[in-house]
Amino acid sequence: MKTLPMILFLAALAGGRAYATCSYPRPPDHIPDGNTASLQEMLAGESAIKAYNADIKAYTDCLRLEHDQALSTQDPTKMTPDQKKAYDKQKAELDNILIQKNDAAVDAVTTLTNHFNEQVKIFKAKHKSKS
Repeated sequence: MKTLPMILFLAALAGGRAYATCSYPRPPDHIPDGNTASLQEMLAGESAIKAYNADIKAYTDCLRLEHDQALSTQDPTKMTPDQKKAYDKQKAELDNILIQKNDAAVDAVTTLTNHFNEQVKIFKAKHKSKS
């Protein structure tokens, strides 16, 4: 009956791959246009970007936690060679999923932040010339 714990372990790992409790955050609905936005709109945009960045950080922390929890259900040092091989394969898959999801989230927030920063430069240039 040593196979039952391994089957349960692998099922737990497979279920963990979905990262079901980690909800991908919604990006801000609107990034202000630096050419036409008011100061209040730019400040609201800044707040939305900061909140989105915090949400992405929470999301990636959640992914890491679920990844680590999925891998902590069994001790690899107590596994048979076949069990260890299966564990290593599942770990590699979970590691890859974590990396892909983390990188995609970081890329998304970086792209949005860079776009907002471009709009801030436009806004500042426009308002500097009026001073």
